[in-house]
Amino acid sequence: MADLSELSRSIASLTARVAPSVVGILGARSWSSGFVWRDGLVVTADEALDAEGEVTVILPDGARLSATVAGRDPSTDVALLRVEGPLPPPVPLNDQVPALGELALAVGHGGEGPVAALGIVGSVGPAWRSLRGGRIDARIGLDLRLPRAAEGGLAITAEGHPIGMVVLGPRRSTLVIPATTIARVASRLAQHGRIGRGYLGLGLQPVRLEGSDEQGVIVVSVDADGPGRHAGVLQGDVIARWNGEVLRGMRSVMARLGPDSVGQTVDLGLLRGGQPLNLAFTIGEHPSS
Repeated sequence: MADLSELSRSIASLTARVAPSVVGILGARSWSSGFVWRDGLVVTADEALDAEGEVTVILPDGARLSATVAGRDPSTDVALLRVEGPLPPPVPLNDQVPALGELALAVGHGGEGPVAALGIVGSVGPAWRSLRGGRIDARIGLDLRLPRAAEGGLAITAEGHPIGMVVLGPRRSTLVIPATTIARVASRLAQHGRIGRGYLGLGLQPVRLEGSDEQGVIVVSVDADGPGRHAGVLQGDVIARWNGEVLRGMRSVMARLGPDSVGQTVDLGLLRGGQPLNLAFTIGEHPSS
């Protein structure tokens, strides 16, 4: 019978090494995890954070510190908290993208103390965009069952490198927001408190294009002073193409309105009264960003 005691001790050692910098995040109606990113700043999962209300950071020794939201970016699921009081040392994140099949560890805070889950790297892929248009610099999926309280905690490679934040994906899958994404987004949140999002100034609904299996979106309203009005879009127009590419409903539009879309000029292929029309459209910044 194989002796797994050495592997077991190694996993326990990795967990003990990073656990001091992993904290609990207590909101009015939620519990999640986070980790110390820089002095006075904690990164956590935006999706697991309450929309409003007080936030308390729970240290590994049980001490409680008040925190305020320094900024949040739903498009990449990164939120940044500013904490009042002394924190454990920051975690040095590593830009490494692990290989498919490597062992991986997720470490969070379960309320009573650290929690951990072991699995393998189940999927690896190139950069992708979330449904809200945020750029995630690598697709890393972990084949492990993440405790809900551990969302916002750390993903650790078998070598002990913290490579990003663990979050819950579709159907309770476990995804990693990689270190490069966190560095880019959290740095901007720390400096500006927000991440701009693309804004069309249009009310849209999905519609199937007449005589085709393709989907587009129909303009049901136009904001009085929004980018759509300035570009000449009218209520009743159907947006069928975006820079020549076929749209596939509302998700396809939202995925194109990430932070880096602000200020871009795109070619919209419209149908107006059934007749094709192309307009140059400069994307604005969402007023609530």
